[in-house]
Amino acid sequence: MSQMPQQAARSKCPSCAEPLEPGDLFCGACGYDLSVVPAPPQDHPTLTMSASPAPGDGVDWPTAEPGGSGRTSPAAHLPTDLPGTDSGGKPLHAEEPAARGVRFDRPDEPDDYPLQAPDPRAAAPAGPDDPAAAAAPGAPAGPAGPGGPADPAKVCVACRAGRVDSDGYCENCGHAQPRERDHMERESGPVAAVSDRGLRHHRNEDAFALGDTALPDGSPATLAIVCDGVSSATRPDEASTAASQAAGDTLLAALQRGTHPQTAMHEAIVAASQAVNALAGEPVSAGEHAPHQNAPACTIVGAVVTSGLLVVGWVGDSRAYWVPVDRSAPPARLTEDDSWAAQMVAAGLMSEAEAYADERAHAITGWLGADAYELEPHTASFKPDRPGVVIVCTDGLWNYAETAEEMCEAVPPDAADRPLHSARVLVGHALDGGGHDNVTVAVLPFPAPPQGAGSA
Repeated sequence: MSQMPQQAARSKCPSCAEPLEPGDLFCGACGYDLSVVPAPPQDHPTLTMSASPAPGDGVDWPTAEPGGSGRTSPAAHLPTDLPGTDSGGKPLHAEEPAARGVRFDRPDEPDDYPLQAPDPRAAAPAGPDDPAAAAAPGAPAGPAGPGGPADPAKVCVACRAGRVDSDGYCENCGHAQPRERDHMERESGPVAAVSDRGLRHHRNEDAFALGDTALPDGSPATLAIVCDGVSSATRPDEASTAASQAAGDTLLAALQRGTHPQTAMHEAIVAASQAVNALAGEPVSAGEHAPHQNAPACTIVGAVVTSGLLVVGWVGDSRAYWVPVDRSAPPARLTEDDSWAAQMVAAGLMSEAEAYADERAHAITGWLGADAYELEPHTASFKPDRPGVVIVCTDGLWNYAETAEEMCEAVPPDAADRPLHSARVLVGHALDGGGHDNVTVAVLPFPAPPQGAGSA
């Protein structure tokens, strides 16, 4: 049973310090009333862990507990403060202020963050000589190249009037301009891709590669590779660039040799893995100061479209979707994530809604990198029975259009005829939804297969 706490017997008078006998009610020397209960000493309150403001909220953080103890108060930790293996850096479905969380790679000039490249949906169509077409790193083939015409004077994206100086600042309003990789667009034949930094990240850690070629029998083939750097790893932007370039080059060469597209896709993913692994042995670049972090890493997804065959390959949680031109036909998701949520659903432990509502949903279980588990490239081939488009994207897009039906609604009806415009629209869809992560999407039109071909 419960007991009230008992007061310990005093050995000395609290007034005159004379010795006392057990049972004394008054001090024999000064007459002090020993029944008086002294006031308890001042306690040090415990700071709440859930109500503490986050750094950057305009609050001066206490350096010591009240009461002058000199001990440092523990800072409140939020889930977004902890590094994870989420390829976007943090779950995007949580309602969180922009300043929440800790990013050790955040630069010292936050005023640069809000300035974005022009809205991709309002950009002028890119032609073969458009400098933006050459911005995508590692593209194996395409109309734009280093031998094109010199870039005209750049106009400020903020005031739309001032000239941009060589130091990257507007001479009129003084705004810093977006870096080249902040927003990239490219076309290669009938396939197009757009990549954007998004509204929360300080840099774009995605990369892509496009290509179009002819197979040995003369039939056309197009390809797209999309890679998403793992933000919790070292140099994720370098990892995605190396992977996309290696995969694109390998895939294009294999197709031209007559290798079956599914075999070529497997070879491309292996080559991408080797390229990322090689980064682990290189010195940290001048812009990084965290050699203790894990090896560079990224996810990868790719697609090859021929006259009658559609092949996809992936490692990680970047995805490919099928959207038919006839919207009365069902769309489909062509890939399965290497993620915690997908494992829970596959094992029958959770429903898909429950798994993706969990804070661990976006933790990936497969990636390219020296510290990855044994590489298991996933490939699949399909024979669509009608024309459509293949959407290849990072989770920066599919977090705002997760199901095949949602992606179908976001894709413009004329996507097969205007792939670059459609890619811009899809990036805009993600930015309108919050733009929490880098966004990269490639659109590959699929031609009608020969008569009588069935679906696989």
